[in-house]
Amino acid sequence: MRILLVEDARSLAEVVAEGLRDQGMAVDVACDGLAAAAKLDLNTYDVVLLDRDLPGIHGDTLCQMITVRDDRAMVLMLTAAGEPGDRVSGLTLGADDYLAKPFHFPELVLRVRSLARRRPGARARVLRAAGLELDPVRRTVVRDGHPVELSVKEFAVLEALLHARPGFLSAENLLERVWDENADPFTNTVAVTVGRLRRKLGGPPVVLTTPGVGYRVAEPDDAGTPQGRRRPDVPKGPGRGSPGPFG
Repeated sequence: MRILLVEDARSLAEVVAEGLRDQGMAVDVACDGLAAAAKLDLNTYDVVLLDRDLPGIHGDTLCQMITVRDDRAMVLMLTAAGEPGDRVSGLTLGADDYLAKPFHFPELVLRVRSLARRRPGARARVLRAAGLELDPVRRTVVRDGHPVELSVKEFAVLEALLHARPGFLSAENLLERVWDENADPFTNTVAVTVGRLRRKLGGPPVVLTTPGVGYRVAEPDDAGTPQGRRRPDVPKGPGRGSPGPFG
């Protein structure tokens, strides 16, 4: 999940961004409306956390700019103006939700995740493939009925790959979706995280790599067996070909 936080109070923006990153979200920060508009032109976001009283381009104008986009993000307005009339006017502008400052951080996290699920084109709540079940709400992963404990980034990588299946995601795609604009494009953090994820998920591998293309979740025809079913070891006899990808 990728978030754009638009907040002119830098200290608050840093605290909120760090907290959301700890929850496994990729967060970009803009401290004025002009910077936010530039980032919206460059990147696709699931949710925009939008302060209303912004320099450069006012938050109300920015909200209207977001809502007319074809692949628009969901908008959560964050503002010190908490009167009912302010909330109504914010929602009238096209905001999808409204949260007055000061706010309770766990409530903010719940609202962000709820908005991401409501975004047009969002997938099913529980993602299933290759014997895996990933629940973004409960933050749980199960393989073949057994729970798997993942770190925040490992969970986010697996969620992104499940959303993308049957397609591939390159390391650059994963950096954009799971990390944020501050991630070093030359780092090996994606490969390291995928390696840890594979070890925790166990065999046969469900996260496959195609050099020069990227990563994807295994499909049934990758091993000639149903998704996620562990195939017993079969010794090679005379004339038997080489084992498949999971052999």
